[in-house]
Amino acid sequence: MIALSLVFAMMLAASPQNATTDSQTTMQQRAHDEYERHKQAAIRINALAERIHSEDDAAALVSEIASIFDKELPSAWASNIVRQRIAHAEWESVRNPAKLISEQRIVDVWNEYIREIGAPEEALVTTAEVHNMRDADLTVAQLLWARGSQTIWTMPSVYAVGTDGKVADGCRAVEAVRVLRDLDSLFQNLLLARGRVRMGTVASEEAKKRTGDSTPRPQTTARLEAHLDSNPIRPAEQHYLQEHGSNAYNHLLSHLFDELFPSE
Repeated sequence: MIALSLVFAMMLAASPQNATTDSQTTMQQRAHDEYERHKQAAIRINALAERIHSEDDAAALVSEIASIFDKELPSAWASNIVRQRIAHAEWESVRNPAKLISEQRIVDVWNEYIREIGAPEEALVTTAEVHNMRDADLTVAQLLWARGSQTIWTMPSVYAVGTDGKVADGCRAVEAVRVLRDLDSLFQNLLLARGRVRMGTVASEEAKKRTGDSTPRPQTTARLEAHLDSNPIRPAEQHYLQEHGSNAYNHLLSHLFDELFPSE
């Protein structure tokens, strides 16, 4: 998904040349209002993620995030049961680092999904790749958030961070969902992480080298998402749906959800 600021910039740039000044002003105002609405929601949600002291706090966080995507979420994933289980896992992962969702579990769930839908092997991931991708995501999120680009995609407080300030080896529940969403929708980010793993580099360390201090300042091209869709997962998903139907697909997702967030 393209960052909201880029979407609005494209909307304004695409205004018809014969549009009146009044209509252009109206479009700009609407775009500005929508951006501000989303920005304030992101600030509120990031604050919630930063100060979770109970399962009710975690539930409020999950509810706020779900409300932003309520038109996109399948009904099964928007159910109270699903939200409650994610909220419980979020609270457990915040109060006890031992309860973080391991990168290996995320990798196992994702790779099972890839094999079930018959996607190419290049879509399979390793823990090193997932960790490297999370490191880059946090680094860029910290940079953009500090610079005022505050959106649902740049919230730094949703990440599990160790005492060294780097991403932990496991994820909080909300972050785990984010990782799976990125693997599915932003295949280019996985390829970038895969390349860094091969070179033995991580975005956070490269950012420090460029600045000479501990402040993360990666190049803004590190997470450019406006690119041609060469995602090999999408055709596999479509083929699986055509071959097996939506009920089987939803059953697969439910099974994977249970593996990611097992009931206690």
